[in-house]
Amino acid sequence: MKLTNSIILSFLVVIIFISCTSNSAQVIIVEPKAADTVIRKIKDTISITAVGDIMLGSAFPSTANLPPDDAINSFQAVDSLLKGDIVFGNLEGCFLNSGNSTKCNGINPNNCYAFRMPERYAGIYKKAGFNVLSIANNHVGDFDSKGRKNTARILDSLKIHYAGQVNKPYEIFERDSIRYAFCAFAPNENTVSINKIDSAKALVARLKKQVDIVIVSFHGGGEGARFEHVTRKNELFYNENRGNVYAFAHAVIDAGADAVLGHGPHVSRAVEVYKNKFIAYSMGNFCTYGMFSLKGNNGFAPLIQLKINGKGDFLYADVVSVKQDKISRLTIDKNGTAFKRIKDLTDEDFKGHKLLFENNRISVVKE
Repeated sequence: MKLTNSIILSFLVVIIFISCTSNSAQVIIVEPKAADTVIRKIKDTISITAVGDIMLGSAFPSTANLPPDDAINSFQAVDSLLKGDIVFGNLEGCFLNSGNSTKCNGINPNNCYAFRMPERYAGIYKKAGFNVLSIANNHVGDFDSKGRKNTARILDSLKIHYAGQVNKPYEIFERDSIRYAFCAFAPNENTVSINKIDSAKALVARLKKQVDIVIVSFHGGGEGARFEHVTRKNELFYNENRGNVYAFAHAVIDAGADAVLGHGPHVSRAVEVYKNKFIAYSMGNFCTYGMFSLKGNNGFAPLIQLKINGKGDFLYADVVSVKQDKISRLTIDKNGTAFKRIKDLTDEDFKGHKLLFENNRISVVKE
């Protein structure tokens, strides 16, 4: 029996054309829609700008922990760099104007790491250009459900995409005709667990069937200068299992993830390209005011400008090194310290990696 053209089109899902004029894949997706055919063209290059931890100042236990400019100039040094199809960061705290933290019960509040940014600070993230934020970490829940719910409400009102709590494990959205899924994982209470790798794989695989590009974020690994290396083991920190970030990253890529963006250790870690997909194992402290330690390598971080093609494959990544101190706050590091440290750590942790680190750019060595 011969099939008519309309029946053939109803079963046709994806046709991919490779453009010989570009070093990336040009993807044209043909989708059935009733009797008509809808054609979506995915551009050759997708830009993802990614940074690590961000906490602009906490009004707890007092407003003395807020910056003198009320955080308005927090991103001034990098304002022109926070551009792209996706601009991502880890929201290390909640948006809440008042309240005490139960995690500080019996502890001197001045020695308790509980962060609540004034609600007005959310607009500073939006104005800076952030459009995707992880809320899977150990500080978004510092003020319990009140802080989590209020943060979600504010991010929704600003149309900033977010995910990572058990009641919001992922978000699907569209930008410039490209369908994205974003999901985030952590080892902390009320977050989607980084330690349940099979569940993470199942979620990513399900999302990949619905979208063009899947971006995965994780908050994992020990904290501080002693935890710069990717160990390939479960990392314990204060008796908490912070996950095997190597196994997790590889597993979600096996399941369909196109980019994996890590944070949590407060220092930079190595990067990897696995099955043509980019992994940043930790992007350090990007913009963190107040009680965060900025000593040594804790004070340096990358701003990663990642380029992937329409199939999600790695093209290259430019790294802008930034630094922080208690006086100057966030500034560009002309010495490129974060880039150099990432190169050294990648050389040590992923011997034979076939990546080229040159002129603040990470690319694949051409064979």
